[in-house]
Amino acid sequence: MSRVPVEPKEERQGWPAPALPDRKPPSGWSLPLITSVARIHHHALAPDGRSLAFVWDHADGLANLYSLPIDGGWPACLSADREAIPYWWDNAPRFSPDGAWLACTYNSHVRVIPTAGGTPVTITDFASAGSAPVWMPDSQQLIVSVERHETARLLLTDRDGAWPRPIGGLPGDEEDPDPSPDGQRVAFVHGPRDDLNRSDIMLASLATGKLDMLAGSPGQKNLAPRFGPLGSIAFLSDRTGWYEIWLVEADGGQVRQLTTLGRDLSDLAWSPDGRTIACGLNRDGAVELTLIDAASGAARTLRGGLGCHSRPRWLPDGSALTVEYESPLAPPELFVVGLDGSTRQISAANPPALAANRLVVPERISYASYDGLAIPALLYRPAQPNGAAILYPHGGPRDQYFYEWDIFAQYMVAKGYTYLCPDYRGSTGHGRAFAMGNQDDWGVGDTQDCLHGANFLAGLPGIDRQRIAIYGGSYGGYMVACCLARDPHYRFACGAYKYGDTNLFTSWAQCERGTRLYSEMQMGHPSQARATYRAASPIFEVDQIKKPLLILHGLDDDVCPPQSTEEWVEALRRVGATFEYKTYPGVAHGFIRRADQLDVYGRVERFLDWYLL
Repeated sequence: MSRVPVEPKEERQGWPAPALPDRKPPSGWSLPLITSVARIHHHALAPDGRSLAFVWDHADGLANLYSLPIDGGWPACLSADREAIPYWWDNAPRFSPDGAWLACTYNSHVRVIPTAGGTPVTITDFASAGSAPVWMPDSQQLIVSVERHETARLLLTDRDGAWPRPIGGLPGDEEDPDPSPDGQRVAFVHGPRDDLNRSDIMLASLATGKLDMLAGSPGQKNLAPRFGPLGSIAFLSDRTGWYEIWLVEADGGQVRQLTTLGRDLSDLAWSPDGRTIACGLNRDGAVELTLIDAASGAARTLRGGLGCHSRPRWLPDGSALTVEYESPLAPPELFVVGLDGSTRQISAANPPALAANRLVVPERISYASYDGLAIPALLYRPAQPNGAAILYPHGGPRDQYFYEWDIFAQYMVAKGYTYLCPDYRGSTGHGRAFAMGNQDDWGVGDTQDCLHGANFLAGLPGIDRQRIAIYGGSYGGYMVACCLARDPHYRFACGAYKYGDTNLFTSWAQCERGTRLYSEMQMGHPSQARATYRAASPIFEVDQIKKPLLILHGLDDDVCPPQSTEEWVEALRRVGATFEYKTYPGVAHGFIRRADQLDVYGRVERFLDWYLL
């Protein structure tokens, strides 16, 4: 289905929500201040352990690469025009094993940059695009990911961009390669197209082309293979209901479970001596930096707290790790963590004016949904409540609201709003059974979970049940549409919708390939599941929407296509609904540029203040 062009729009049906003249930003707060933080993410440690490289988002829509000595110093910019994408879809730069080169995804291609200084060179111009480079041990060859015939393929090339050769070649997508220490084999993840809820660990011999499956079963996800220094491969598998660590020998043998923690683990990193695996352990939305004994599976929390650690990297002597850490109180920063737990911060992204403000750590709560299922959530309680509340469903749906940096939530809490972030059924971090809770059932049980979140808020002391709003983006925006269209009790006074969708048929037909397969993984193919797709599409109940809506969408979004929202707005217009609608030319999924964030946050604040205060 070809996309119908959508012209830029700023329109409304009904009187606009004007700014309230008696409502000022809280003391010490402003929208320019909260959008001034440049996010640091996706770091890599140099082989000599003396410096690291990382991605640093800019206000102007760039996400350039920087290097930084781990003993302190001024960051040096390594790129000039690297375009930003949503940080959760970005990937880390990679140092060559000899430390002389840095490979990275750079404006839809793989480029190689001399670490001593020089111009980035594109090495994937044999394809329309390339990404996610991984060095081979010889520092000459690299594995890159390309898309061909709507399939993700792994190819072996070199730092001069030599004509590539395939690594795998099985039907389905290939990703996340990891070469053996001797460079003779490559482990990778294969997703067969006939079972989108399955992913297997494969091993390819570069000399013979032979492919062996190390781990794989129907309906089972096996991820993130990582060669250890002594030949074992660690990987993550959800076969027990949680993403635990499993081990298998590269030369064959039994797959064995290493950890039995009943928690999701992530970001595996072997120690140089092969005796320990560093990882993240998800404890109800807080991701602890954890060390796993590679022989016994015993776990030791190296650094905990109500925040999120990610991408641990070992120093060459095994004495410490570098890690990224963020929390509700501070944006992502880079740290060095010793094996004794000692911690040293080596980056500085938080403006002092913002760091001086009082921020809130949300509390973990749960509430019962319509069928008695306990819905976990994080609740922000303001110091001076204003009697109004906001329910914020996350995107995904296979995602989770973490103890993370969410500065707009903090801004609204500083204004007095109570702010609830539920992990509705279908969310990750609570076991596979919970994550499969909205399988073939989008917009039904998860909508009820959000509606019962409004019930929970209405029962809190001091909250006026007539002053509760729902606000969200992507799948969270879809939840906004579902809740306003499917609630005969009208529990929400209004809704703010960012880049969601409402007609799953047309959004499936017009979104990019990865999102299309993601939808099919959870909902089936629409030709075989028409009733499921229709039941999931709130556009067919548009006449039930009686509360005001704010609708914001980027016109270059290929994940939740703006055409679906345009179709919804036309339907809202026909039934006389009250709405405000703004589209953003040149903006893809999410609002990355600071100018767009300022406009979006300003509109959301004004809209919620008007209808709730």
